[in-house]
Amino acid sequence: MVGKLLGSNKLKNKNNLVEQPIFLDENVNSLTRVGTIDVGSNSIRMVVFDGAARSPSYFFNENIFCGLGDDMDSSGNLGKASKERAFLALSRFSLVAKAMEISPVLCIATAAIRDANDGVEFCNEVFLRTGLELKILSGIEEAKLSAQGVFLGWPEATGIMCDIGGSSLELAEIGDGLVGQCSSFPLGPLKLMNLTDDQETIQSTIDKNFYENQKLLITKGKDLFLVGGSWRAIARLDMERQNYPLRVLHEYKMTQQSVLDTVDWILSKGSCELKKLTGMSNARLRLVPIASIVLRALLKRLKPRSISISSYGVREGLLYEQMPYQLKRCDPLLEACRLDEQQNARIPGFGSLLFIFIKPLFKDISEGRLRLIKAACLLHDVNWRAHPDYRAEVCFDNATRANLGGLSHVERVFLGISLLHRYKNSRQSMKYKDLLEILSNDELKEAEILGKAMRFGAMFSTVESEMPARLLWDSKRGILQLTMKAEMKALYGEVVAARFLSLAEALKAKTEII
Repeated sequence: MVGKLLGSNKLKNKNNLVEQPIFLDENVNSLTRVGTIDVGSNSIRMVVFDGAARSPSYFFNENIFCGLGDDMDSSGNLGKASKERAFLALSRFSLVAKAMEISPVLCIATAAIRDANDGVEFCNEVFLRTGLELKILSGIEEAKLSAQGVFLGWPEATGIMCDIGGSSLELAEIGDGLVGQCSSFPLGPLKLMNLTDDQETIQSTIDKNFYENQKLLITKGKDLFLVGGSWRAIARLDMERQNYPLRVLHEYKMTQQSVLDTVDWILSKGSCELKKLTGMSNARLRLVPIASIVLRALLKRLKPRSISISSYGVREGLLYEQMPYQLKRCDPLLEACRLDEQQNARIPGFGSLLFIFIKPLFKDISEGRLRLIKAACLLHDVNWRAHPDYRAEVCFDNATRANLGGLSHVERVFLGISLLHRYKNSRQSMKYKDLLEILSNDELKEAEILGKAMRFGAMFSTVESEMPARLLWDSKRGILQLTMKAEMKALYGEVVAARFLSLAEALKAKTEII
């Protein structure tokens, strides 16, 4: 057992708040793998995180649609068919956890179970059949954990988190690493579908709910962070409608108008047509039209400044919950890059030296851009095992499509272009030219300069523990100066000289060697 659980967590009190860290052991970095199971209204998902570090990887991720919130009888009990599917799914996940030697597994149940008259009975039967202990979350607890999941990817996120599940909708204020006011509404698409199939009735139900609970609606005009499978499906369709080139949902940003246009577009299409466009499952697509109506009503009320998708939610919130404050405030991108360098680079640790070496080229830039430069330096050599003819493209693919938090789409492409130029002077023949449109010409040029600087600096990686050379950039006079230790003069060979001149050309600079 990697950590000691706090309390028994028996399912006697449905309103038992999650206020304490899940593990007593403060040294959470020593945790190897952490398992979570989320019993939702539409599906049951098991995720195993590879470590409790600031940016963990997804070692195992499986989702099974059970429809617990879609199969309740007239008495308010869970349907027999959906319960049996759930028992089978949880039995499988219990065996998987045992095979992986993961203990404890953090198990939660959300709206369908808390709303069902036999929800506690269901959890007790799950324990008897599988040994898994389910904790039923209140709507406020669910909102808090989902908001903390957003912080796992966005430590500086400020605004409103909105999580939609099958049976409920949760809102939470977020900012300064803290979760503020939380609220919960019975407006999940499964719940609304069970009321009626008439769009006007659904709309009036949503409006009535918002009107009667106006105090629960968070302040207007803030950035909105969307969590949940139905929101991600709408974002995926927004990408399709606009022919957006980068199909990474996390940190995909939309405007209020683009979302409203996409909602109208979705409601004008049939499910078969939407499935052909995206390949989404029928179980997911059947919820999208009603989720679209909910989103439209929500935007009308909140009038958000911007709308972003978070792939991190309640399961990631469980992981974030156990982290000490110092770890929570770490940068998820840089922590992931450091781990990647440690595990995969030829010379772990050289990335920091490379960053110091090329930093003089980037004066008067924002902290955000400096952070990206540091990330690029840490990643500059992690793909060295790829075939030399494809190494540049592999670097670009990995940077733009990696499962990383703390990285906007513009930053992904910037990082990808810089790492491409780490191995290749030209990008003319690259197959993803449409992605370049995400960057401005100035950003493309800066990424190229960064890549060529890393390409040049990497030539000194095998010499000694300190860089044998120093770069100075006089932008006013347009002079790029290289100072080398006298005893290392012979290092400035033909290939080194060619890379130095390529960097100077990108800077439109004259060179000076001391």
